[in-house]
Amino acid sequence: MAFKKFTFFLLLIYLSASHGLQSQTLTREQVSDTINDMPLFSMYEHNYFISGVPLKREINQQTADAKYQISFKLLLSRNQLPLNSYLFLTYTQKAFWNLYASSKPFEEIDFKPGLSMGIPIFHKQDRLLGMAFLKYEHESNGRDSIFSRSWNKLSLAFHADLADRYNLSAEVWYPFLYKDDNPQLLEYRGIGEVMFSYVIKPDRWFFETRLQKGLNWDWKGSIRTRILYSPFDIKRINLMLEWYYGYGESLITFEDQRNMLRLGFIFRSDDLNFL
Repeated sequence: MAFKKFTFFLLLIYLSASHGLQSQTLTREQVSDTINDMPLFSMYEHNYFISGVPLKREINQQTADAKYQISFKLLLSRNQLPLNSYLFLTYTQKAFWNLYASSKPFEEIDFKPGLSMGIPIFHKQDRLLGMAFLKYEHESNGRDSIFSRSWNKLSLAFHADLADRYNLSAEVWYPFLYKDDNPQLLEYRGIGEVMFSYVIKPDRWFFETRLQKGLNWDWKGSIRTRILYSPFDIKRINLMLEWYYGYGESLITFEDQRNMLRLGFIFRSDDLNFL
């Protein structure tokens, strides 16, 4: 039932996009040319290294940490598949590093390989509305015994511009093969997320926020807000301030509430720069 409700919510976002968004400038042919011209190997999600401290908790060597992410994708074929789609192999690795502790141990390293099919969605006038993705992803911390955490999901995502500087993304997933390691995972991560981004000043200031809600009625979910600033000539290398509040940030401690403020460098993904 919850999965159906979120799918309906995703449909509402799509309908609002089709009626209320600005028309895209790219035609069907231009989108095809843009995807065919992209490198076979490129960034997928953002790549970053940030470090910070907890809020409303004691700050010490055990509570301060660093977090980094490496993410890339491989375009498997430049030839269009059915539904004018394109197929990608994806990989994302996220690590939580107790950098300030004496032995500098890693608290957690999460690995997320996947397979993604991207499908451009067009208006009746053959202008680009947004991108839909059908994805399979496996996420695991690569450990065994009582420390093992893993899950699998099939996802449907949609990304579209709301206006010249606004972008909205929504994703809903169907999880499976997770109950042995972490049967309560959906109570904290839910079955979907919504992300909103805004270009405050072109090529200089950016804002994005992501919301997740657990399945239960109580407040178990997360909000992740980021402010990006580009002081460099290479516009995709930015400074980033991130605030994370809620649950599910890492697999090993998804039941623990976190309230973290971190600062560092980010290489912004160009995955959807043609939207």
